[in-house]
Amino acid sequence: MSSETVQQGSQTPPIKQRGWPMIFCPLSQIQDKEIAKILKECKQESFWYRALPLSLGSMLVTQGLISKGIFSASPRFGPYPKMAIAGFLGYAIGKMSYMGECQKKFQKIGIAPFGPQQKRRCHHACKECKAKSGSNERDGTIPSTS
Repeated sequence: MSSETVQQGSQTPPIKQRGWPMIFCPLSQIQDKEIAKILKECKQESFWYRALPLSLGSMLVTQGLISKGIFSASPRFGPYPKMAIAGFLGYAIGKMSYMGECQKKFQKIGIAPFGPQQKRRCHHACKECKAKSGSNERDGTIPSTS
């Protein structure tokens, strides 16, 4: 065996992930499927359990306030602009209110919440990758994504 084949076989290439910095993790491809599954669940659950009910509820409350005379209807468009604004705000608040639940789901599979103070680490890296990652953290540099 030549020295080139030994060196190539002993090194694990870093895996590039879409939208994230390069992570040295051989098992990250497995985690990608779990992440995609959780993201899909979060989108569906946040819509059905929070965004849609809050949107419809806020539209009904706005319609009730307009019919009682507390809010005035637009002379040109009627109650629809205020109801649309209430529906949009209810939808946005519902989507944002579900973010904590999604973070809990990510924490269950071992992914820390995303943010500037948290660094995403992989505990499944080979010794060479851990050494390379550790030296980057000490230097204060982050591996490039290109």
